[in-house]
Amino acid sequence: MPDKHLFEYAVLRVVPRVEREEFLNVGVIVYCRALGFLQTRYELPTARLLALAPDLDLPEISARLLAFERICQGRATGGTIGQLSLAERFRWLTATRSTIVQTSPVHPGLCVDAAQTLARLHAQLVQ
Repeated sequence: MPDKHLFEYAVLRVVPRVEREEFLNVGVIVYCRALGFLQTRYELPTARLLALAPDLDLPEISARLLAFERICQGRATGGTIGQLSLAERFRWLTATRSTIVQTSPVHPGLCVDAAQTLARLHAQLVQ
């Protein structure tokens, strides 16, 4: 039986008006130290977002989500934060913030394959 590894995840949320605390799940970030894994998967459900907030700046939200992806990838494309270790990048991405793109609290779990876990969580929590 394959070894199970501890992983952590957070849900990416679009919060159009922070003061109303309404949000729409748009993605997931998964971090597994043992497997050297840090990735995000997201989608921008345009119709649902515009139904929630008709004046939403979709290109801005798309740019912010792309920044999450680039930071997960690391290297120069992730800027200064992208140069940090996987754990530091995950902690930075999941830090509490009061902006239009936020993350849920971090949740732990066990997995054999982090990429499959990311796909499963995305399907369950976003789609």
